[in-house]
Amino acid sequence: MTKQPPNILLITSDQQHWNTLGVTNSKISTPHLDRLCQEGTRFTRAYCNSPVCSPSRATLITGQYPSWHGCWTIGVKLPEDVPTLGDTLQKAGYATSLIGKAHFQPLASDPEGGQVSLECQPTLRDLEFWRDFTGPWYGFEHIELARNHADESHVGQHYALWLEEKGLSNWRDYFDPFPEDDNAPYREHHWDLPQEFHYTTWTAERSIANIESSVKADKPFFLWASFHDPHPPYLVPAPWDTMYDPADMEPGTLMQGELDRMPPHFAQTQEEQPDFSPWRETPWANHGFHSHHIADAELRKHIAVYYGMISFMDAQIGRILNSLDELGIAENTIVVFSTDHGHFLGQHGLIAKGAFHYEDLLRLPFVVRWRGEVPAGAESSSLQSLIDLAPTFLSACGLPVPGVMQGVNQLGVWKGQSPSARDMVITEFRHQPTAVHLRTYIEARYKLTVYRDQEYGELFDLERDPNERFNLWDDPQSAEIRAEMLRKSLNSEITREPMRFPRIAHA
Repeated sequence: MTKQPPNILLITSDQQHWNTLGVTNSKISTPHLDRLCQEGTRFTRAYCNSPVCSPSRATLITGQYPSWHGCWTIGVKLPEDVPTLGDTLQKAGYATSLIGKAHFQPLASDPEGGQVSLECQPTLRDLEFWRDFTGPWYGFEHIELARNHADESHVGQHYALWLEEKGLSNWRDYFDPFPEDDNAPYREHHWDLPQEFHYTTWTAERSIANIESSVKADKPFFLWASFHDPHPPYLVPAPWDTMYDPADMEPGTLMQGELDRMPPHFAQTQEEQPDFSPWRETPWANHGFHSHHIADAELRKHIAVYYGMISFMDAQIGRILNSLDELGIAENTIVVFSTDHGHFLGQHGLIAKGAFHYEDLLRLPFVVRWRGEVPAGAESSSLQSLIDLAPTFLSACGLPVPGVMQGVNQLGVWKGQSPSARDMVITEFRHQPTAVHLRTYIEARYKLTVYRDQEYGELFDLERDPNERFNLWDDPQSAEIRAEMLRKSLNSEITREPMRFPRIAHA
């Protein structure tokens, strides 16, 4: 009897700190993700390849670095002719679906520049368009999308259609108006939108429906359940907004003098009115290039709500996992949980994200469950990277990996048959409109960050200094280590041209 090819269920959050699972952090409750850890393997050294949403998500589906697939920053569209994981799986008979957040295209179109985006206004609120368009798109034959975070005006697409189907005809009252109205009410922490109408509930409900549809059609599936939270704004419905007491939260800290050893833009984040103009190529602001000063009470409240957003998401993820059991397909479904990049909650004096390649931003929660194939209740410190997901999924399905993919096959590591598949992880950052352009190389012990056209950089010994307090870049005793890391980085896989696909000149 021929064995059925495995289903693939990829579950991601958005901007989640690696240490926000109950199994590692007693301050937060995530029973369903904890169950996933108990039934699978949790990888403690997983990293993104870009700490920015669009490039990271594009890398996930292409198996290519941002400098190669072309979506190298937010505001740059992922070319629609780049080969994707879904393309290969569809040819092999898989149903491929994306439910939730995509963010492969920018919030602004530039028709004259040849960049037309579906993820921009007013298209986002053109519900008749979305009623008729559910794919194909980037290798997904079926899509159901929502672009907004919390009550942002970017709301619309399939999520808004669902809200109307659920009887919430006045859904616009719960979101910022478009075009923006300066007199619109400001919401923070508590959202009066009932949880049954929240996009987290929608993502779970529609993911389950698409899984059921694939099972009914007797087709193997690749489904990406792409949750939007806990990306700011820090806003969530009751009861999740008050689930955690701010007084119990533990913000990250900045050690006195630690930023003196860092590149200059780090220290400027601690100024009340920093001047970031030397790092700007255009007048517009950018992630992280602002003052990170925040009152302790406000930060604690943000963390409490951030945790509540994760716990709400965990409950909905539990619904999806339960559906696999109810449908009798859990045994033959590969489940991976991760996020696109991390988040700062006061660590090093920083908030949210930016051009700061600390572990808090690059490192990810990462869990793999495949019953009977992946060891249960295990932990692994082998290096993992989002760029590896596409080739590993294809290998698990018995399919050849296209030569255009630059990631490595982690299947043997996932199954516990091999201690590691890579000795270095690479993360890129080039985010318009800043002139900051950096690349980080991470090994088991050391971590190196280089800046284009700059003499400063970063070198951390993660074994002796896991909290990254002491930058060794200018340390004379670490000169040989720095030179060796630079040599290795120049010979890394990112410098090797992928096969059968032209290099993207503008990246």
